[in-house]
Amino acid sequence: MSIVRIDPGQRFASAVVHGGLVFLAGHVAHNPDAGVREQTREILEGIDRHLAEAGTDKSKLISMQVWLADITHFDEMNAAWDAWMDTANLPTRATVEAKLASHAYKVEIAGIAAL
Repeated sequence: MSIVRIDPGQRFASAVVHGGLVFLAGHVAHNPDAGVREQTREILEGIDRHLAEAGTDKSKLISMQVWLADITHFDEMNAAWDAWMDTANLPTRATVEAKLASHAYKVEIAGIAAL
């Protein structure tokens, strides 16, 4: 069975395809000045791109993990999430507060999708 690495960087790939699944690395926004809603929207657009490159889309998401630097921004994150999500094909999801790798990151999202 082959392993395909999508958008590999210095330390990890943005996505890895193996065994009929797409494993999405933690995605963060590139605009440190954006608010939580905007960072979430940017992250979800990046996830869409990586899923498309892998040959799938958000309707095939199985499980998602969301980390917020401040859990009080839960509703802001959900505003962008709800506008993006395919409500006919909801994945499982966990959302927690965590200290992220940089103070500029307000949100980080990872997940698993089927092909």
